[in-house]
Formats: sequence, structure tokens, C-alpha cells
Amino acid sequence: MKHAFVATFLMVLCVAPLHAGQDLAEAVGNDYDESLGELFVWFHSHPELSFREYETAARLAEELRATGVEVTEGVGGTGVVGMLRNGEGPLVMVRADMDGLPIREDTGLAYSSTVTQVDITGVEQPVMHACGHDVHVTSMVGTAKQLVAMRDSWSGTVMFVGQPAEERVGGAKAMIEDGLYDRFGVPDYALAFHVSAGDPAGKVMIAGGLIASSADSVDITVYGIGAHGASPHKGKDPVYIAAQIVVALQSLVSRELAPLEPGVVTVGSIHGGTKHNIIPDEVKLQLTVRADSQAAREKLLSGIERIAMLKHGIEDIRYFWANDLRFLEQF
Repeated sequence: MKHAFVATFLMVLCVAPLHAGQDLAEAVGNDYDESLGELFVWFHSHPELSFREYETAARLAEELRATGVEVTEGVGGTGVVGMLRNGEGPLVMVRADMDGLPIREDTGLAYSSTVTQVDITGVEQPVMHACGHDVHVTSMVGTAKQLVAMRDSWSGTVMFVGQPAEERVGGAKAMIEDGLYDRFGVPDYALAFHVSAGDPAGKVMIAGGLIASSADSVDITVYGIGAHGASPHKGKDPVYIAAQIVVALQSLVSRELAPLEPGVVTVGSIHGGTKHNIIPDEVKLQLTVRADSQAAREKLLSGIERIAMLKHGIEDIRYFWANDLRFLEQF
């Protein structure tokens, strides 16, 4: 939980460096002991899924208002924007994501999440803050507390942005489309951070240049013809086709990107069928795609479309596989 203390200290140093030093560290530590620690526990034990961050957004808005920040809710769905104006100066955005992940928590912590929630597709899921967004929003509240207390040490405007649906890679776009920059201004500077489970607690890691990859989510539906499992020749098996797609996708990074060009294509979800002895009529895959350049991103995405024929039905998939990759010549 001390990540929240360190991150708050870092944010305040970046926004108001004139007040940096031991006094600030002590003040942030006091905030943590008095309220931020309990706030982190609340956020951690009340996680919510992407575009379903109702309680999270309401609590974040409440905490920001309590510090004296002017708050607007419902930006881009469940997004929260807080404005702290303090005279002439630059507009600085401080951003934190809010959503949890559809994972059942098994940490054994006293404040472990036991929450389940229906996601935007209508499926009930267990929910956990497994990616540190509970730390992010807690630290943003701590940053607001300190900046209000330090008004005589800085000038300008701080825009606090509680972003929904980072995990679905849609929340930032939704807020921008809802007029984030038109309504609140285009920031001169933008600050954000991410906790890292692989680094020592209490350390702030800063790197120059590129520090994060692009992220795209891709959904693929493979259509087939259902049949009895004992009579596979009477149907067209989408499970088999999907398996070949998964294998072929691995060639995109290993054989189409240059050896020193980073890229990731991961199939994180594959679902099809209902019983051992039934060939289903469709299989659904969900992918995450990461790249460090626009050229690599376009190559990976076009390669996925080429391999899976995303925009076509079973006839085109059959033709593609049989004639181009020769995996399913019997089709």
C-alpha cells in the first residue's frame, strides 16, 4: 500500500517542485496514515469493471470535492474530471485509471475483493484490482490534497482525470469524444504513472523515450457448421479452424516483424461449444496486440485480418485457408 505514498509524493513534486523536500514527504505520509491508507483499502475491496465504475467514480468525485476541487462527473460515461484553479499558469493534467479486471482475487488479504459484477457484454464476472488502478486513484486524491494545501507554492490549473475503461482500451477515447479537451481545455502538460509489481516497493522508476506500447483489442468469430462429435465429416469444425488461426498468428511477430522490432499478439480468450460430443457452429477469440511503432502496429493488425479473414463468413475463411495457407485443404 505504500505505493500510494510514493506515487503521491512523485506527482506533487512534478506539479509543484517549489515545495519539494522532507516537509512534503512528511505531509504526504501523514495523509496516508490519516486517510489515504483506508481509501486505498476501500478502492481495492470495491473494484468495478470497465464502463461500470459507478461506485468508484462517485467515491473519487466525493474525495476530490472534499479537497476543494471543482468536479464534473459522467464524462465519457463514468469518467471524472476535477479542476483546481490557482491563478495564471499552465494547465497540467493528472490522470488515473479506475477500472478493475475480471479476475477472482486469491491473495488472502483481509481486504480482498469478493465482488462480482455484470460486464458490458452481460456476463457476470469476479472483479479484482489486479493492475494497480486502486493505487492510481488513491494517489491522485493525495496529490489533490497536497496541492490545495500548497497553493502559495504554485500557480496555474490542474486537471484531475479519473479515466474509465483503461482495461478495454476505450475510456480515454470516450472522454475525448465527450468533449474532454473542448470543455476543460487542452493541457500543456500531462502526468501519469503506473505501479510495477516487478520493481522494489518505495522506488520511483523513470525512463526517457518510449516506455509503453500501443494496445489494440481484436475480436474474431470463426463460423462453422455444427454436427455430432462422432460425425465430424457432416459439419465444418470451427474449433479446428480457430486452433489453426491461433498457431498461424504466432508467425506475425516471429516472421513478419524485423528481429529488433517489438510486437506482441496474444490470444487471451477462446470460447466455443457446450459439450464434449457436439461440434459448435462458432468459436470466439479475443486478442491483445502491442507495438512500439505505427508501422509495426499496422503490420500486425493487417496480418491478423489476413490470417483470420475478420470481415468474411465461412466461405471466405474456407477459401483463404485452403488456397493460401493450405492448412485446411479438406475443406
